[in-house]
Amino acid sequence: RTMPEGVEIAQGDEGVVIRRQGDSPMHRSRHGLVRSLVANMVTGVTDGYTKRLELVGVGYRAQQRGPGLEVQVGYSHPVTVDAPEGIELQAPAPTQIVVSGIDKVLVGQVAANIRDIRPPEPYKGKGIKYADERIRRKAGKAAGR
Repeated sequence: RTMPEGVEIAQGDEGVVIRRQGDSPMHRSRHGLVRSLVANMVTGVTDGYTKRLELVGVGYRAQQRGPGLEVQVGYSHPVTVDAPEGIELQAPAPTQIVVSGIDKVLVGQVAANIRDIRPPEPYKGKGIKYADERIRRKAGKAAGR
């Protein structure tokens, strides 16, 4: 990963040490950014990141197809999702998808791309949603008078 200018990264006795060149607001903000990026990289390598998605809807399902997935979400054809390098896609159940990898940004982006295939709609709640996401439901059309 490329890091912004104004911050030095060194490995010390205590671990990774991040120093800023000055005390300006720009250097302080970049110091915090680099600290977070390095912490996310260390966490990704040691623990890894996962995002869980759920498919809600009659006939909505996902199947494992090699390294990628085949998703059926109400279109006339199944949608294939290929896993980029460093990302693992799993379908432990027909209505669940697990995206995992060591890069936090890439895991989140792949999960967002899968969700964009069929985002949840507010009337029936059908679509692909994050496992911890709550869909705000709207009232349907009122009955005629």
